[in-house]
Amino acid sequence: MHRRSILLGAAASALAVPTFTRASALPAGLVFVLDSRDATVSLIDAARGEVVRRTPTLREPHHLVYSPDRSEIIVGDSAGNEFLFLEPDTGAVRRTLRVSNPYHLLFSPDSQWLTVASLRRNQIDLYRADDLTLVHRLAMPRLPSHIAWSPDSRITYVTLQNSNALVAVEAETARVLWRQPTGDTPAGVVMTRAGQVLVANMGEDTVSVIDPETGQTIRKVQTGAGAHNLFLSPDRLFFYVTNRVAGTITALDAETLTPLQHFRAPGAPDCLDFSPDGRQLWFTQRVGNRVGVIDVETGALVAQIRVGRSPHGILFHAMG
Repeated sequence: MHRRSILLGAAASALAVPTFTRASALPAGLVFVLDSRDATVSLIDAARGEVVRRTPTLREPHHLVYSPDRSEIIVGDSAGNEFLFLEPDTGAVRRTLRVSNPYHLLFSPDSQWLTVASLRRNQIDLYRADDLTLVHRLAMPRLPSHIAWSPDSRITYVTLQNSNALVAVEAETARVLWRQPTGDTPAGVVMTRAGQVLVANMGEDTVSVIDPETGQTIRKVQTGAGAHNLFLSPDRLFFYVTNRVAGTITALDAETLTPLQHFRAPGAPDCLDFSPDGRQLWFTQRVGNRVGVIDVETGALVAQIRVGRSPHGILFHAMG
């Protein structure tokens, strides 16, 4: 059955699903979870549903990405002003690099650029991806937060969380193309296949649909209170929106942006990643100090795994 049909035909409301027991068969892999308040990286053995290692950071990690060749996982320690480069199969620290306030980080699609949003220092940094040389630093209004890239790697988009705006920056020249209002307290930002920009407005229950050329808001889609971040499913059929205040995750049709389902996700859901088959959502519970696992076909919350305090970024590294 097509997965869009599965979501449409799922239980009438996943909000009512009471399941809290561990699934009988969780997928193999290591799940990296950044415990912001504990200054650690928790490594979960996904198949066992247990933390098997805690790797210390300096002060306050928030987000992480694969290196372009996927040989390393790069953790941004925001308050520690440092990148940690981890070995994906073990979580061991290979090296570190001093970096100014790396809150959110994202490589361009062509792997030539790395954007770093510096939440505390109100700046956007553009690095060359191959050697992490700083090329451009732009002073910004309050709280540069989350990042997206245009498909052609020409423009990087950054939400300005306490300025209620989105900014578009041309990477090569560092020219600000536009800065436009979005909604109340914008956070997560992604691009659609149709070339529109989506922004989750944390102070509202909406996602803004934005014209990438002008920055004008075309329309808003209601998801849930505290709409915080957006994630495209591996099959590219859905965007999942974490609604931190509502305690839900909303599945949007990736083409029409129609809300299809609302999954119960306790503990202020923040970031998420997918099991290799795309059938499970692994999400951080920011105030619950856990990682939750949702089966998207049934809507069931099939596992909750205790990690460190204030878990934020998460990455599912498939093994084998």
